[in-house]
Amino acid sequence: MEEHQHITFFTATILEWKHLLKPDKYKNIILDSLQFLVREKRVKVYGFAIMPNHLHLLWKMEEPHRRQDLQRDFLKFTGQQLKFDLAKNHPEALERFRVEAKDRQYQIWERNPLSIHCYSVAVTEQKLEYIHQNPVQEKWKLAELPENYYYSSARFYLENKDDFGFLTHYLE
Repeated sequence: MEEHQHITFFTATILEWKHLLKPDKYKNIILDSLQFLVREKRVKVYGFAIMPNHLHLLWKMEEPHRRQDLQRDFLKFTGQQLKFDLAKNHPEALERFRVEAKDRQYQIWERNPLSIHCYSVAVTEQKLEYIHQNPVQEKWKLAELPENYYYSSARFYLENKDDFGFLTHYLE
């Protein structure tokens, strides 16, 4: 199956581009979920950056797991964890995620995340470069250098440090 042969560039955005992922505790929910998925051999993660209102991933599904199922489960689980913390610690902020939907009261992630197959090493490298440059962009200024932004895989590639224990080099 194609999704097991190619790395996928995946972008998910918080509802209405709200800056929900600014606190480290919320970025850590994402990291914990990725660690779980890798440990359970559902995905391989090749690169990522967790931004204040969106995240980028380079990942590949492990057989027999299907991309749409994994994406759905990942977003559902992380959305629930974020919602639970908001309900417990920031109920007024949770109200900003209330929606008029048949199937839910609150919505954390925008629907229809971006998912693109990387059909070559060149495309994978281009996406990885984009991901790692995201935090240092003028509009974000989260770090001076890509490797100085903790919530990214840049240090893994530039300094050979895996602070997260779940990264795989894209050439492996």
